[in-house]
Amino acid sequence: MNIHPTAVVAQSAVVGEGVQIGPYCTIGANVVLGDNVRLISHAVVEGHTTVGANTVIHPFASLGLAPQHLRYKGEPSRLIVGRNNTIREHVTMHIGTEQGRMETRIGDDCFFMVGSHVAHDCVIADHVILTNNVALGGHVEIGEYAIIGGLSGVHQYVRIGKHAMIGGVTGVEKDVIPYALAMGNRARLTGLNIVGLRRRGFSREDIRSLRTAYGLLFSQGGTMAERLIEVAELFKDHAGVMDIINFIREDSTRPMCTPGIVNGNGSP
Repeated sequence: MNIHPTAVVAQSAVVGEGVQIGPYCTIGANVVLGDNVRLISHAVVEGHTTVGANTVIHPFASLGLAPQHLRYKGEPSRLIVGRNNTIREHVTMHIGTEQGRMETRIGDDCFFMVGSHVAHDCVIADHVILTNNVALGGHVEIGEYAIIGGLSGVHQYVRIGKHAMIGGVTGVEKDVIPYALAMGNRARLTGLNIVGLRRRGFSREDIRSLRTAYGLLFSQGGTMAERLIEVAELFKDHAGVMDIINFIREDSTRPMCTPGIVNGNGSP
């Protein structure tokens, strides 16, 4: 361990091997830092918070403090941060609430850029990127490899599917299906995240199947329930398409984001 003399580390905190705690950091009594975690300087980790191995926390980040929730009464909820994450300057992540899961959970290999905020009871999968000043409301769920563009805000309880891309300065108030591209003052689907899928090695055949399924699901014929049945039967052996089908069929408190025209200033 390498702990700077100006850092304040509670005696009961659990600090793994190879941890580096820089100047003026504060580590609370119920914190667990995994092996080789690095806090550069002026970072705060409090509450019942666990930070996974090899995660790097940059100056003025604040993890594990009380949620911004009027009904929070001090219950011992948690923040669980996975392995190999990069948490940049001024990032905030809050613990859960009794009204939610009692836990905010971050996966592995995520990148949280400057000023991004993860509210209480969020669940973020592996390899997610929140770019500068993204704000997540409480209870948001984000699937693996999703990217949220800068200055975007995500309404509480919204789900964003795996491999989705949200454009910058977007207000996301509805669920966004896996593999989709969404943008606008109020988010509208503008197609699939083709560039992202190619970068992650999806085959041309897989992308063609996803495009066909997307077109059928959001066509004008019949009801959504009827189109779901049709697409599920046509693509029952295609894992990616079934990801979309199952996502739409899951219970949700939010409506589904659908295609729409987005004009030059980003408004639908």
